[in-house]
Amino acid sequence: MYHFIGIKGSGMSALAQIMKELGYEVEGSDVEKHFFTEEGLRAKNIPFFPYQKENIQEKMKIIRGESIQNDHPEVIEAEAKNLKIYSYHEMVGKLTERFKTICVAGCHGKTTTTAMLAHVLNNTIGTNYLIGDGTGFAAVENEYFVLEACEYRRHFLSYKPYYAIITNIDFDHVDYFKNMDDVIDAYTEYANKAEKLTLACGDDPYTHSLEVRKPIFFYGLGEDNDIQAINVEYKTTGISFEVQVEENYYGFFDLPIYGKHQLLDALACIAVCYYERLEAKEVQKIFKTFKGAKRRFTETVVGDSILIDDYAHHPNEVNATIHAVKQKYEGKKVISIFQPHTFSRTQEFIEDFTRVFKKVDEAYFLEIHPAREKQEDYPDIKSEVIVEKLSNGHMLTMQDAERLSQEKGSVFVFMSPNDLSVLENELIERLK
Repeated sequence: MYHFIGIKGSGMSALAQIMKELGYEVEGSDVEKHFFTEEGLRAKNIPFFPYQKENIQEKMKIIRGESIQNDHPEVIEAEAKNLKIYSYHEMVGKLTERFKTICVAGCHGKTTTTAMLAHVLNNTIGTNYLIGDGTGFAAVENEYFVLEACEYRRHFLSYKPYYAIITNIDFDHVDYFKNMDDVIDAYTEYANKAEKLTLACGDDPYTHSLEVRKPIFFYGLGEDNDIQAINVEYKTTGISFEVQVEENYYGFFDLPIYGKHQLLDALACIAVCYYERLEAKEVQKIFKTFKGAKRRFTETVVGDSILIDDYAHHPNEVNATIHAVKQKYEGKKVISIFQPHTFSRTQEFIEDFTRVFKKVDEAYFLEIHPAREKQEDYPDIKSEVIVEKLSNGHMLTMQDAERLSQEKGSVFVFMSPNDLSVLENELIERLK
């Protein structure tokens, strides 16, 4: 029996689902608060319980979520019973050795890119997949494994990639990485682990700094890319474009995606399809049915109002989401609701957040979600430090749905890695 401590985490939930389908006995524990990953666990008949040391039994193998601390009662009990304890990334690393693993790394866009690859490959050649939105699937007979690979604390170096994809390189996880050189060093080591080749976004300013010994191909819109999107047209129904690979025409694509960032994510997926010798027409046909990753530009329509739920938490992600909203809903009023994630990230990017939130009509901010950090270590960092710099900025609480409902007829863009569904659902009810 594998017991997952922190099973409701998006990666942990997906891993639990995969291991169940590969034939392992799986259960887990977490806080009692509802989280969106519960539906996936229940669908796979994976039991989970509230945290308590009594969950830990003899002969169990333990998989520990990355946010679980050493003083957690279940960790203490597992150590007392001398049980084998794996970290999340250690267990995923063991799985990558069994398959041709397509690792998708990058500071932004890796969840959507992983979801695109999972959708297209699973409907063509068949693949297992682990997506950071809590989705996991596996069949023993599949040869491929599509995996979202996070750079935090260099965890992606535990994996064995067949393809190593890099959607972009940016300075994030400022509580761990020292500077941009440290980030580039981590991605260089990751790229050099690729068994077949590395695919990197050539439009990104830092990917060309990688000192890669293995074959590397670049994708993007720029003319110097190996895989290039040409004749691009942005429409309210999506994006159409043609793809040429190493100056050879591959095919035409008309996809239900929005924003340049999703076009680049799609190009990474298409590049893998090309190098795996899949027919462009078949890829286009299946790609058109892609519904998006969970909590990545997830839309709910209520009358003439639209609610969009998105995981964006870095200023570059927020900026990309806002641009996508304006492409799809040109002319509509845009209301953002943002919960900053971690004090360190907020402190590092105050000016960047200020710049991007000037692009919406009204910008509402919830108090910072601390995640692994403590307010006392950042006494002067609160959401107000951004609001004070904005003429359109306002503070908000999770009980303020009535206040938001006065903006009926707008596009409401909820952005945070944290679950804002309580506020979203209350707003939906009031808009109805």
